[in-house]
Amino acid sequence: MSAVYIDAKISDEERRQRLYEGDIFIISASANTQALTALAKAMLDEAFAPYDPLTVHKHLSPEEVAAILGKMKPAFIHHPECKRLIPLIMQENGIDLEKLYFDVPRMRSAYPSHFLSSGIAYAFHPHRDTWYSAPLCQVNWWLPIYALDPENAMGFYPDYWDQPVKNNSEIYNYYEWNTKNRASAAQHVRSDTREQPKPQQDLNSKSLRYLPPPGGIILFSGAQLHETVPNTTDVARYSIDFRTVHFDDVVTRHGAANIDTRATGTTMRDYINAANGQMLPEDVVKLYDDGTATVDKVLRFGDRLVTATA
Repeated sequence: MSAVYIDAKISDEERRQRLYEGDIFIISASANTQALTALAKAMLDEAFAPYDPLTVHKHLSPEEVAAILGKMKPAFIHHPECKRLIPLIMQENGIDLEKLYFDVPRMRSAYPSHFLSSGIAYAFHPHRDTWYSAPLCQVNWWLPIYALDPENAMGFYPDYWDQPVKNNSEIYNYYEWNTKNRASAAQHVRSDTREQPKPQQDLNSKSLRYLPPPGGIILFSGAQLHETVPNTTDVARYSIDFRTVHFDDVVTRHGAANIDTRATGTTMRDYINAANGQMLPEDVVKLYDDGTATVDKVLRFGDRLVTATA
């Protein structure tokens, strides 16, 4: 069973080690995380005006909501205030920005299950991010924008931290996904035909739900088994998440144990440095490349496909 720490006063190095051992950290909201959620709220209010984003599903069709999200979510990802605030959040949590790399901040939405749970509002089944080509040193940062409900939150399966789950992660290649499936998310409204890694067995425990207030953080390893809890409430849930890697752990290949992941490709080219905005050096990224990349299947920060570095 994983331990859960609330506002733990420990070093970043010790925290990362505990994360790699399956522990989960809850961090209280700060002025910077509240500024990030306030930005997200303002963008949601503007996008869905005159309707309340929490109940927009009562006024618009799934197609209309998906079309709005298809424009608003990329605008949030690329908003300059996000790139300014995330390093500040890292810094206030004792992280050396020179060694910290982060990827794009994504806004997630989870509507009542009968309304919209595919494509751009995909309700994630139980999964490890490592099944999606994430490195074993990845750390996930997840923040609710509005108050959470146990039936409309993130769910975790810590009993499976060191227990393999039968899965089909071998079907997933990150470069292939970027070229064939990423851009079509908004087109999947009533159903989602994109094949994704999923458990191939029944899970024998109910997920645990942690409920930090808006702007609070759930911090967990990318190897942690987690899910989008099926939304059985009558309001939408909106959240923000981004991922980080620490340079020291990247170069030493330090991280969680790989107990059941067979995905190919790597997300390592997604990360930029929190201090200077530079990408991870290509010679470091190549430590994680497995020969499946081709010149038109490399994702850079900002969801832009470019040719691979020679």
